[in-house]
Amino acid sequence: MKIAYFYWMKDDDRVRTVAPDHAAYWRDLAMPGYEGGPFADKSGGLITFEAVSVEAAQGVIAADPFVREALLESSVVKQWRPG
Repeated sequence: MKIAYFYWMKDDDRVRTVAPDHAAYWRDLAMPGYEGGPFADKSGGLITFEAVSVEAAQGVIAADPFVREALLESSVVKQWRPG
């Protein structure tokens, strides 16, 4: 199933420090269907990828450095059925 993961950042100076680890984490997973990046205003981002379930996707997301460092203001994980 296709997963859409939207996240919004806290206003925290540590975001810049952790961002390279966040990007490397997702890149190194090499997950099928992965596509992601920040919003133009840098307030957060969007990541899409394939997972066997929403629960499995949430497990992957839980290991994201932004999540581990408690840098997210909020996030949404949804099954996505594109076009």
